[in-house]
Amino acid sequence: MRALAIRGWEAVRDLDNRLWLPGWLTRHVDLIFRVTLSLIFIIGGLGHFFGLQGMLERIKESPLRDQVEMIGDPTALLWLSGAAFVVFGLLLMFGRLRRLSALILFVTLVPVTVAIHIAPGHVGPLFKNVAILGALLLVYGRGTVVR
Repeated sequence: MRALAIRGWEAVRDLDNRLWLPGWLTRHVDLIFRVTLSLIFIIGGLGHFFGLQGMLERIKESPLRDQVEMIGDPTALLWLSGAAFVVFGLLLMFGRLRRLSALILFVTLVPVTVAIHIAPGHVGPLFKNVAILGALLLVYGRGTVVR
């Protein structure tokens, strides 16, 4: 039985190694990654301005509402985080100040994630943000390698 499992694993690993990878994707994967990651912040940041009332309602429902209000006015915090998301999302998209942009987006996303998504019923958005934080660490860690 163990030998069958090992052969099965080897067959899956062989399939993984043989998957087709088009040349255009190899050449452009970093750009595609950077643009798609940036869009999350640009669109989300604009939502901080154009969907302000809905965002304020989410803060009111947060179990950390009091801590957010101790830091500052929720409207001002949403404007600041929205501006950071849009500005540094655009910089990252166009390949400018990649490491600094990744760092600022990371540092801005952590408190937003903690304040809004650590709540009942927010497991999906919480782990989406955890994945995005991992992507930002990848950009930060690679620095200029991610084009």
